[in-house]
Amino acid sequence: MSDQGRFEIPILETERLRLRKLKDTDVEDIFRYGSDEEVSRYVTWDRHQTIKDTEQFLDFAKGRYAEKQVAPWGIEWKKTGKIIGTIDFIWWKPKHRSAEIGYVLSRDFWGKGIMTEAAKEVIRFGFEEMDLVRIQARCLDENIGSSRVMEKVGMSFEGILRKAMFTKGKHWDIKIYSILQGE
Repeated sequence: MSDQGRFEIPILETERLRLRKLKDTDVEDIFRYGSDEEVSRYVTWDRHQTIKDTEQFLDFAKGRYAEKQVAPWGIEWKKTGKIIGTIDFIWWKPKHRSAEIGYVLSRDFWGKGIMTEAAKEVIRFGFEEMDLVRIQARCLDENIGSSRVMEKVGMSFEGILRKAMFTKGKHWDIKIYSILQGE
């Protein structure tokens, strides 16, 4: 029996962002950042080589929505209606009331507090609507930007998992952060 709960992706709003389900019409926006070598440098997935790679990602997301599993929110920039990244609970364990978030953002929007804004809203949703006690996030040790986001949303650094992930041809040290309900 799976420890996964059922989950309907709601629309979440912040001052500058709308977090929503991805749709087929978002494929060009996602490909724009998904094919960027700098954006994919510190993530576990490979850079999108063709639009087909992006379509496969969209199919994965739509399948998760249909199964009511945790799945990516598209991060829509309200000013343009364009998708500039994604954020999601990459896993959720209702029995343990814990989950992990993951995210990616177009390079054009780095350094503007956008991912911090999105992550704060997803964390709020996790604690208030999903009754989570713990939310964690991990990043490759070299991913300074992601570490900064975790710190800005109030997560505590818990440590480094040494050589814990093999991706992009090598073993990486992984930083782990968390925030608890009420912190």
